Amino acid sequence: MLHDTLAAALSAINNAETRGKAEVTVRPSSKPLQQVLTLLKKEEYIKSFEFIENGRGGEIKIVLIGAINRIGVIKPRYSITLEEFEKFEKRYLPAKDFGRLILSTSKGITTHIDAKAKKQGGVLLAYVY
Repeated sequence: MLHDTLAAALSAINNAETRGKAEVTVRPSSKPLQQVLTLLKKEEYIKSFEFIENGRGGEIKIVLIGAINRIGVIKPRYSITLEEFEKFEKRYLPAKDFGRLILSTSKGITTHIDAKAKKQGGVLLAYVY
């Protein structure tokens, strides 16, 4: 039984990028996973993704461009305030302004840079660089 669909999907993406694959299929799908993939597409870490309904939770076909060095979930899911961003940037990202922390805010799933601009905190979900 799969407990964390986001963790399984990001692990599959990381493994496919490490092996140099052009695309990867992850299953099952979830709405937070689709929102994270939309964010990754906007930040130009992936080329595209397509949801395919198969009657068992659906699956997502992701087309990779080789821009991801490392991607993963953050567990436990820390609640952070505006003042704590720098601490977690140092912990999960290799350099300042290199990579993105992905967090869930009251306004939806966003990057730490957008959350800083909107002056809001949230719950850390993942990192990518």
